[in-house]
Amino acid sequence: MRTGFAVPQSGAWATPANMRRVAVRAEELGYHELWTFQRVLYPVGHPMGATYRSVHDPLVTLAYLAGITRTVRLGVAVVNAFLQPVALAKQLATLQAVSGGRLTAGLGLGWVPEEFESAGVGFEGRGRRGEEFVEVLRKAWTDDVVAHQGEFYRVPPSHVDPKPSPVPPLLLGGTADVALRRAGRLADGWVSSSRENLSEIGPRVAVVKEAAERAGRDPAALRFVCRGVTRVRAGAGAGRRLLTGTFEQIRADVAALEAEGVTDVFHDLNFDTAHVELDAGEAMRRAEEALEALAPHR
Repeated sequence: MRTGFAVPQSGAWATPANMRRVAVRAEELGYHELWTFQRVLYPVGHPMGATYRSVHDPLVTLAYLAGITRTVRLGVAVVNAFLQPVALAKQLATLQAVSGGRLTAGLGLGWVPEEFESAGVGFEGRGRRGEEFVEVLRKAWTDDVVAHQGEFYRVPPSHVDPKPSPVPPLLLGGTADVALRRAGRLADGWVSSSRENLSEIGPRVAVVKEAAERAGRDPAALRFVCRGVTRVRAGAGAGRRLLTGTFEQIRADVAALEAEGVTDVFHDLNFDTAHVELDAGEAMRRAEEALEALAPHR
C-alpha cells in the first residue's frame, strides 16, 4: 500500500506557505505522493459544501510543488473533461518535464453543469466525450503527427511537442459501473471520489479488474487510488465511516482497504468540512499532527 497526502487547497489554510510546509514535510516522512483536486467555480446557491467554495487550480499548485520537492510524486485527482484535451495534454506534458517525471494524471467526467456551461461545452454525452478525450490525450502524448476527427474533437494534422517522458500514468474516476469498466478498458487505474462509500470499494475494484481482463489487459498492472476523506475524531465508535476516528483506527482502515485491492490511499483533509472551516493556524496544527501520525512505515 502506498500512502499519500493532499496539500492544502481549499479554505483559509490553503496558502502557498502552508502548501510548502505540507509538501516538504510529507517528502521527508516518506509519503509516496502529493495530491490536488479541481473545482473551477461554485454556482451561487449550490449545496455542494464548504470544500468547493474556494479552491486553487490543481495544475498550477502541482507546478509550484514540483519546484520545492525532489522525489515525492505529484498527482491530480481529478481534472475534468470540459477542458480542451490538446491544451491539457500540453500542460500535463510540461508538468511532467518540470517535475522530472513525477506526475500522475487523474481525469474525470465532471458533474457540475455550470462548469461545462462556462467552458462552452455541452453536459450531455459526457461518457462518450470522456472516452474521446482520453483518445486525444494519448495521441497528443505519443503520436509524431497528431490528427483526430471525432464526435466532439477535431485536431488537424499537427505536431504537439515536446512529448512527456515518461508518459504519465492516467487514472479515470467515476462511480457508476460504466465508468468503472471504462477505467479498466482505457486507463492505468481508477481513483475513487470524495463521495465513495469505502465499505463497498472492493466490488468496485473487482469491476475495474474484470473489464481490464476482458479488454486483454493485465489487471495486476493497474493502480486503485482511494481519496481518503480522512476525519480525525476521538470516540468514533460503532457505525463510523472508514477513515473517520482516531489515528489508530484510521491506520487500521488503511490496512483494510489494502485487503480490498486498493493500492494507494491519500489522506485528504480538504474534504473534512470541519477542518476546512477552521482558521488557518488551527487547521495547519491539526494537519501537521495528522501528517506525522499517518506517515508510511510508522
